[in-house]
Amino acid sequence: MRDTMENEEIRQAVQATIEAIAPEAEFARLRPDAPLREQVDLDSMDWLNVVAALNERLEVDIPESDYVRLATLDSMVAYLASRRARPRTAASPARPASLPIASHWIRGTLVHVRPIRPDDMPMEADFVRHLSSDARYKRFMLTLRELSPEKLKYLTDVDQVSHVALVATVAGRERETEVGVARYIVDPSGSNCEFAIAVDDAWQGCGVAGILMQALIDAARSRGLATMEGIVLRTNTRMLAFSRRLGFEMRPDPDDRETVRVVRRLS
Repeated sequence: MRDTMENEEIRQAVQATIEAIAPEAEFARLRPDAPLREQVDLDSMDWLNVVAALNERLEVDIPESDYVRLATLDSMVAYLASRRARPRTAASPARPASLPIASHWIRGTLVHVRPIRPDDMPMEADFVRHLSSDARYKRFMLTLRELSPEKLKYLTDVDQVSHVALVATVAGRERETEVGVARYIVDPSGSNCEFAIAVDDAWQGCGVAGILMQALIDAARSRGLATMEGIVLRTNTRMLAFSRRLGFEMRPDPDDRETVRVVRRLS
């Protein structure tokens, strides 16, 4: 009886998490024994959001190697129940991130590229706040001006292993100012990743995006990833042209006619 009650509690937590990240999902109609990501539109970043939220909500440790055990609702509930039965262990130290730290002169200003840090959250909030509505929509496919604290934490408090994020900054009078950011998320297979990039409107077209993307591609390749891909709005012709110059192939998105998948081999 106790196991049944605990499993129901976990199922409710899973439901609340999925509905928060994919509000269009009709949870009651999901088949519990069918692959979840085939029933709910969750990209790689959404999927990591789900895992992170369950980790925090249920106080369990979910190592990346176990993501394959979260494929269906039934397997997810069973796995989470088994993890809750174990005491939480201290997080093992992440392996050293061999990520770039470099500086480039652009328009007479020194631009620094480095891995993003948890204490960059206020800077990231300012960066998103000052993007134009068009730039915010192209990056997040949303028109909101402010990101929630949870989303900002997700964007800045990254492990630099399964979620790698590089930021471009310039020195200000009082503090650094973010002018661009690029990131990738490794998919559950561990061999491919999905990227996203955003550049401040005033710094577009001057080389910041190219520097960030090349550093991101080099990092993914050095980690042994096979492919990198992204989702681009079909109307974002500038980003599509930029992706072609970086060697990405254009592929139709079978699930969304308004977007294009751009894919590049890394090996």
